[in-house]
Amino acid sequence: MNYDVILIRYGELALKGKNRDLFEEALVRSVKSVLRSFYKIKVRRNYGRMYVELHGEDSQAVMERLKRVFGISSFSPTVQVEPDEELIKEKSLEMIRQIQPEPRTFRVETRRADKRFPKTSMEVSRMVGTHILRNLPAIKVDVHQPEAVVNIEIRAEGTYISCQTIPGPGGLPVGSGGKVLLLLSGGIDSPVAGWMMMKRGVTLEAIHFHSPPFTSERSLEKVRDLAHKLTKWGGTVRLHVVPFTDIQTAIRQNCPEDYMITIMRRFMMRISERIADDNNALALATGESLGQVASQTLESMNTINDVVSIPILRPLIAMDKSEIMDISRRIDTYELSILPFEDCCTIFTPKKPVTRPKPYMAERFEEKLDVDAMVEDAVKRTVVEEITSKPREVINDLF
Repeated sequence: MNYDVILIRYGELALKGKNRDLFEEALVRSVKSVLRSFYKIKVRRNYGRMYVELHGEDSQAVMERLKRVFGISSFSPTVQVEPDEELIKEKSLEMIRQIQPEPRTFRVETRRADKRFPKTSMEVSRMVGTHILRNLPAIKVDVHQPEAVVNIEIRAEGTYISCQTIPGPGGLPVGSGGKVLLLLSGGIDSPVAGWMMMKRGVTLEAIHFHSPPFTSERSLEKVRDLAHKLTKWGGTVRLHVVPFTDIQTAIRQNCPEDYMITIMRRFMMRISERIADDNNALALATGESLGQVASQTLESMNTINDVVSIPILRPLIAMDKSEIMDISRRIDTYELSILPFEDCCTIFTPKKPVTRPKPYMAERFEEKLDVDAMVEDAVKRTVVEEITSKPREVINDLF
């Protein structure tokens, strides 16, 4: 089927009040960005709808891109016709004939936004349904669970007919919710947390703590590849790579083993807060899930939070591991995340980490460390990389 226009519907954006235009403009920018390689396409919007005019471009390729644009609740590939009753009937019949396998039941749904059209929505649906029944004797009407739905939208800017509604990812368009700095490890959880933050409209930057020679270059490349996966949903991700070897070594030499993870995380938060402040990020985000591991108890989170004033967002906080894994598979990060390259959070994991650490105890152990100087040195030596959506050679599991 040769489609003319892809009609995009909004979700939450339709509920916005006086600042609705700002959200819709952000969505237009997102759509134009993901479709920038399609030179003939034009994107326009009207109140409550957005239109992608194909002008001969591949509709399937365009729709694959739109599936990854936050702020879209659903979209439909449509044929545009003049607001003429005969044209509407004939094109609706043609479209339902294109469906394979041939549907046994159908219904017609009409939305008449342009009240100048002489027939009501109900009358248009009845007219088109009757025409289809006369020409396809084997098909029947089922208003509850039809195998096919003919959608007709009669609007001032055009009349659009479709037999397909594809769900979008929902949420809010990236760029409408401020900037967040994601603590990105090489595991399953943090990329999912980043994806969920982008779904709420934030622009994402990422920070990773790298500890050579304890962690290999392959582990860092894995993180770059995970960040690249996220760019498909929200554009370029700036990755801040922090040298963490000296800090981890000092913690290991001067602090009790059971408090090592807690103190390490406190340093990560201090450094992340500095990086966030330097880059106008308003919050940190982590992949922590309550009770999943020893460092993710409420007591641990409280002790870790104690060293910073910036908000720390934890979108996975109440999710089960299976739920997180399901999302990671859906966003195509799971297979990368399970590659066996150590990150700095796992290489020095103690046999019995403290599960209920106290802030005053952590402070006492940190007295042996020059905390401010260590944080300052790590921030100064941080390297920033631009991870774009351009294809890159993804690492393979050699094991």
